[in-house]
Amino acid sequence: MKVRATVICEQERHILLVRKAHCRWTLPGGKVEPGETRTQAAARELLEETGLDAEQMLYLMALQTGSTRHHVYEACVPDPGLARPENEIVDCLWQPLDTVHTLNVSEATLRIVRAFRRRL
Repeated sequence: MKVRATVICEQERHILLVRKAHCRWTLPGGKVEPGETRTQAAARELLEETGLDAEQMLYLMALQTGSTRHHVYEACVPDPGLARPENEIVDCLWQPLDTVHTLNVSEATLRIVRAFRRRL
């Protein structure tokens, strides 16, 4: 089973989505490297993909989709306006929380966003 650290950044009912070339929109995140915690992986992936440095990470939930277990964190970022695509990411988007389903997003992203909306 793959283990993934996934990050939700929410500002004024908008969430940050990222996209690789020719791929669907997803939440920032990636695999947990050997020797790092899931929290460390979430912060590292957020920084690597968007340039945002998280001040705090709050563990929200675990969600399994297929052969992947997502460990989902909410990140508090001091300046969300600085989000920019980094590394393999070609685009970043602050999308209204209630309209994420209108984008071409992964099933995992959609399930995580729906669960997150229920807690707000």
